[in-house]
Amino acid sequence: MSVVRDQRPLRFEKAPESKGELKKRKEIEEFIEKSIDQHLSLEVLVKLSVTPHGLVDDHLRRILWPQLAGVDVNSLEQAPTLDELQSHPEYNQVVLDVNRSLKRFPPGIPYEQRIALQDQLTVLILRVIHKYPNLRYYQGYHDVAVTFLLVVGEQIAYAIMEHLSQTHFSECMQETMEATQRRLMFIWPVIKFENPELYKFLQRSTVGTLFALPWYLTWFGHSLNSYKAVVRLYDYFLASPIYTPIFVTAAILLYRSDEILKEDCDMASVHCLLSTLPDHLPFEELLKTSNKLMKKYSLTVVEQDVENIIYQEKKQRQAEENMVIERRQKISGPVTANKISTISEWFPNMFTSKSVILTTAVSIIVGVCAYYYKNQYLAAGIS
Repeated sequence: MSVVRDQRPLRFEKAPESKGELKKRKEIEEFIEKSIDQHLSLEVLVKLSVTPHGLVDDHLRRILWPQLAGVDVNSLEQAPTLDELQSHPEYNQVVLDVNRSLKRFPPGIPYEQRIALQDQLTVLILRVIHKYPNLRYYQGYHDVAVTFLLVVGEQIAYAIMEHLSQTHFSECMQETMEATQRRLMFIWPVIKFENPELYKFLQRSTVGTLFALPWYLTWFGHSLNSYKAVVRLYDYFLASPIYTPIFVTAAILLYRSDEILKEDCDMASVHCLLSTLPDHLPFEELLKTSNKLMKKYSLTVVEQDVENIIYQEKKQRQAEENMVIERRQKISGPVTANKISTISEWFPNMFTSKSVILTTAVSIIVGVCAYYYKNQYLAAGIS
């Protein structure tokens, strides 16, 4: 069963500018006019990006996104040709992903322009992983890169992705998914503190955190079908700490709590519900909630609670292993240490409960599935 739905076409809607957007755009334009060489202070940039309506439109993003990422647009590296990068071991995978990213380009774009953009996207991605061999490409990285490509063009998009790959996405680009698994677990303490009933329901359902993996890996760029919503979130994430998508995820779950609690409490039903984001989520409201949650719960508090969750589940798993051993002793006599080791090695599922397997980053199945998602995105339904 595919646990991630196919990507929907991206809507490049052109709605009339609201009064709030008009006011914000004029505010930003005034800041730019008063600045030296259109450069704003980081403090002003961050405030403009995280407050309602973000940077409003792509014209302003072309000016301000590079500044948020610390990119000097006057000293950009010359891009190599696609031919020069074909020897990279990830070349075929990157080309495959890029060729399947047609839904992320504006509809009706001329064929020649689309092919040119796809080549630029391929070069952009390969340049980063060629320059930094310690960074591992993952399927979904192209969803992030294509957004920057469409807004700021190839050269600046590369510089931004180079920066983000060493900061915001560095955990995702490690050899394994261990750091990303752990980061996703940060969702649970926030939910538990804010809505204990929802937390208990989600834990009982054994849904785990895999539904949120594509959200985290792509800054929601893969899972939303509204271009306007995607670039608004990118304003917010560019101006925020690395872990911010976790709090946005928590805000979404809390917002949908009534809907979630009405669902059948089993893994398949809950995962199916959560893995597809509804259209027209109130993102300005959700980002306000995210800001409140980040101020309310320090990373230290959240991390300590994650450690406790992992410890408690290890304890539960050990207790269940001991119960199985005791039952076997009653049935077939004493079990030696060697026998226990052999049984654990060949039949690990005998010693783990369903909830432990599916809801913790240390469980075997979550580890295997998360690694699968990172390296087999397309096979799992992400294109």
